[in-house]
Amino acid sequence: MPGNLHVRNLDDDLIVRLKRRAARHGRSAEAEHREILRQALAGEDEPSFETLAAELRELTKGRRQTPSEILLREGRDERR
Repeated sequence: MPGNLHVRNLDDDLIVRLKRRAARHGRSAEAEHREILRQALAGEDEPSFETLAAELRELTKGRRQTPSEILLREGRDERR
């Protein structure tokens, strides 16, 4: 599903350079922007769920964890 992306607060010089590059490639500035993003992200691999989970475990290591059944019970008790 196509979406929109708005980029604000760009330096004027960057905008001029984008427009020049677009003209060299025979595209609109918007089309050039899309192509730059496409190329920049094409080589990036999405991390697997396992990798993300391992990173999260590392970030939260040593923190006290509250078991989910306690959190659920507290939430139910608050609604009564």
